[in-house]
Parts: sequence; C-alpha cells; structure tokens
Amino acid sequence: MRPEGNGEAPLIQELIETVERGLRSTETIVEEVRIGVFYTAVKLDSGQAGVAFTPIREIPEAVCCPRSAGRMPAAGRLAGQSAWDLARYALTESPLKIAVGIATLNALSARLMEENGLPGYRCLPGADALDAAEINSDDRVALVGAFVPFIKKLKETVRQLRVVEKNPHALKGDELEFYRPAEQAEEVLSQADVVVISGSAIVHHSLGQLLGFCRNARQVIVAGPTASMYPDPLFERGVTVLGGIAVRDADKLLRVVGEGGSGYFFGRWAEKVAIVRPRSQKQGADRGGADP
Repeated sequence: MRPEGNGEAPLIQELIETVERGLRSTETIVEEVRIGVFYTAVKLDSGQAGVAFTPIREIPEAVCCPRSAGRMPAAGRLAGQSAWDLARYALTESPLKIAVGIATLNALSARLMEENGLPGYRCLPGADALDAAEINSDDRVALVGAFVPFIKKLKETVRQLRVVEKNPHALKGDELEFYRPAEQAEEVLSQADVVVISGSAIVHHSLGQLLGFCRNARQVIVAGPTASMYPDPLFERGVTVLGGIAVRDADKLLRVVGEGGSGYFFGRWAEKVAIVRPRSQKQGADRGGADP
C-alpha cells in the first residue's frame, strides 16, 4: 500500500520498516481487533497486543450509519489478516484505519522488543515519562494535549507552563490559565525548554510537524498508551523520552477497550514503560529530521 499523501507518512513508513526489518518480515496474523470509544486495541496470534487512541472527533458524521463508515470496509474481517497489511492502515487518511494501523504497529513493536530487547537504551518499567525526563524548576514547559496528571504535577514546579489543546473544554478551573489554542503550537513549542506531546498526535497525523516545532527544546517527551512503538525513528527526530505501556494481559486489555474503558483502566493489565534516548545518540539530526 502506498502512502496517501499525508505529511506524517515518512515517519509512519519508517516506523513500519524499522519493525519489519527487526522481525525479518516474520508472518504475523492479527487475532483480534477492538475499536472502543477511547482506544483501539489489536492482538497478534503471537500473543502481543497494542493500543492506539480512537479519534472519534475526527470521524465526520459520527452518528448511526454514517456515510464515513464506508471508510472501514473490512469491518468484521480484520481478524485473520496479515499484521503488516493492517499496520499500513496507518498510512491512510481514514481515522479508524489509522487507529487500527497504529495499534497493530504497537503490537508488532511489542513483539520486536520482547524478542530482541532494547540494547543500548535505558528502559524503565513502571516509570512515568515525566519522572524519566530531566525537568528543572526554571524550565518553560509546553504540553500538547490536556495531560491532567501532568498539569497537576508541573503547574507548581516549573517556571512556565503552557498547554496546547484543540478543545478548551478539556481544561477546567485554574487549568484554563495555561491554555493555548492549537493555532499557537509553533510559537509555544519553539519557546519551550521541555515539550510533552500526547502519543495521540501520531493518530492525528501531526506528530512529525510538532516535533519540527521543538527546535529549542532540551527534552522532548512523547507519552501515553499510543506512544508504545519501537523508539528509533522517534529518537532520530529529537524525542528524548518515549513513555508508553507494556501490555501484560492482552485478553483482558482488549475486553476493557471493547467495553469503553479509557487509559485510566490499563493499570491492572498493562504497566507504564519509559524508554530514554542515550545521551550519546547524535543530536545533530534532531530538528532537521522532523517531517514537514
């Protein structure tokens, strides 16, 4: 499948190719797919699972029998397909297909990391992405996405906090003082010492562009259950910490996702994992390597 012309295609294509090389294109079948209200989950026949944010707001006419349903023509026939074919759904422009593609890519990444490990990287099971990063009291911090736990942790401990968010209603009470509209993303991120980006940005096909805005940041963190892919292509684009999850019970996780569970329910069947980029990794390509 060829990319359909989106700006995120180079990053996603490289992620797929990196995992494909690592697994030596081993044939892998998707055993089960769940598209929930908050997350989409995929389980492989080898036992690994991956999740991705479900972009409900991006689906036009998200009502009963929408015309956009035609964009998911394989519904009912996804299980049993090649995982590599479904991973390439992430290269399309259909919101649901992208979510299935990224969830499949995360499941394949989990298999690669399980089989080969992460030699040379510092992997911190159970660690929060913020705890793995080096954030100082005089830092200017920008969040892309309303990470409420992160806002609570940072608002009293850093010099400046800004939250770039499409939906202002995602912030409540005193959190609103930190709000900046999405249109100000480049201005806010280019002035930040530390940037934290929701992994859902890759489902929105905006992560590559956002990384390009982080030209002055010392720390760039991509966090959330969606940010559970093999790290190399992201580290090459300037990410310093990748904070995703490791699924411990695939069947129960898929059940929670299918029953409308959010990321807050993953703690019993998945754990946070922070992967830290080695200091020795070349920094020169950090900003220039980001997708347009």
